[in-house]
Amino acid sequence: MKKKLSLILALTMVFSVLAGCAKGGGAESADGVTTIEFWAAPNPTQQAFWQEMADKYAAVNPKVKVNVSAIKESPSSEASIQAAIAGGNAPTISENINRGFAAQLSNSKALVSLDELPQFKEIVEKRNMTETIEPWEFADGHQYVLPIYSNPMLIGWRTDILKEIGYNEPPKTYSEVLDAAKKLKAKYPDKFMWGKGADLADPTAWKRWFDFFILYNAASDGNKFIEGSNFVGDEKAGVEMLTFVSDLVKEKAVLTKQATDPFETGLGVFTDIGPWTFDMWKEKYPELKFKENFDLTLPPVPDNVDPANSKTYADAKGLVIFASAPKEKQEAAAEFLKWVYSDSANDVAWFEKTNLPPARDDLMELQAFKDVVAEKPELGPFAEAVSKAVPSIDNPRFNELQTLIGSEAFNKIVRGEIDPQTAWDNMKKAIEGELQQ
Repeated sequence: MKKKLSLILALTMVFSVLAGCAKGGGAESADGVTTIEFWAAPNPTQQAFWQEMADKYAAVNPKVKVNVSAIKESPSSEASIQAAIAGGNAPTISENINRGFAAQLSNSKALVSLDELPQFKEIVEKRNMTETIEPWEFADGHQYVLPIYSNPMLIGWRTDILKEIGYNEPPKTYSEVLDAAKKLKAKYPDKFMWGKGADLADPTAWKRWFDFFILYNAASDGNKFIEGSNFVGDEKAGVEMLTFVSDLVKEKAVLTKQATDPFETGLGVFTDIGPWTFDMWKEKYPELKFKENFDLTLPPVPDNVDPANSKTYADAKGLVIFASAPKEKQEAAAEFLKWVYSDSANDVAWFEKTNLPPARDDLMELQAFKDVVAEKPELGPFAEAVSKAVPSIDNPRFNELQTLIGSEAFNKIVRGEIDPQTAWDNMKKAIEGELQQ
């Protein structure tokens, strides 16, 4: 579906722009009001935030109207956006965009290069996001996505179980994790150190964000893995990471079968955790208490890497401005975004409503953010790690490429079917072949 839609997008871009202009009737209505169509993520809290921003902006700038609506999820938000562009019905702005999907759109000239807008520098400076936005730069040197939030994927640890096997704090290095795994299996043969479950053996592309890239980013100091159309993976770090996983598998300490909430029920000791988890726990697992029976850390690292400087994967999305919008609407959209991000109170409101850490460098420096974390202390480690989280690769074929990571290497490692060096070599060869197409 994505390939077909991408082809349609590429073939109809010129007609889309013309159709969009024809349907839009120009940038202004008869009363001189410029209307911006803003597609929000299909998440009620995010849609509510943007509606509030639109209403407040209308009060200070009545010449601009921001219409907020949710992106259609059927068959997917990405497919809905591509179909809208191909049909000449693209909005002015859309959020819920990751770097991989943005690469598909920018490759088809569907996006405005934000760094070429006069407002861009001021937005980055006033929002204090210089460090956070740096890894979002695309291979061509441009910025097509303004990150809204950055969820550093952290590792959750069942500290109550760790204490029972002699660990008073979570292990930080590969050797420490392996030592803990041996002690765990000796005391509790039916428990698992890595309680992830069936996703580890599933080749579905997006699942690699939450296992392979979490560990790989930590081992490689955030190496880009793929830069543009080039494979630039760090072989030493990659093989070390795969060896670590293979060693855990040999200890029978990795859960690869389907299980219901293995971490929450104590079947597994560690797993990946995002900040959206805690609202569910409040309803379903109220007995889980931060710093009482679970803790959060950056991913474990090779023994020769400083755990304090560990990187991780950023489950992060942002917003884009579409090139099919008339220049006047692009300008109005940029001014609206400048207004939103010129006041840190708006990011505070976002954090409070969504639990998603704003893509800023100063989350744990400003008192307003500290106040949010004081009420929800489990969000503190996420806020502290925002600048250490690396977003997804920016290649338009990210879906195919990440499928190869699983099918050629990671899935086989967790099933004990291949050695780490061979897995890396096979994966690299397959990815380079895909990149040459």
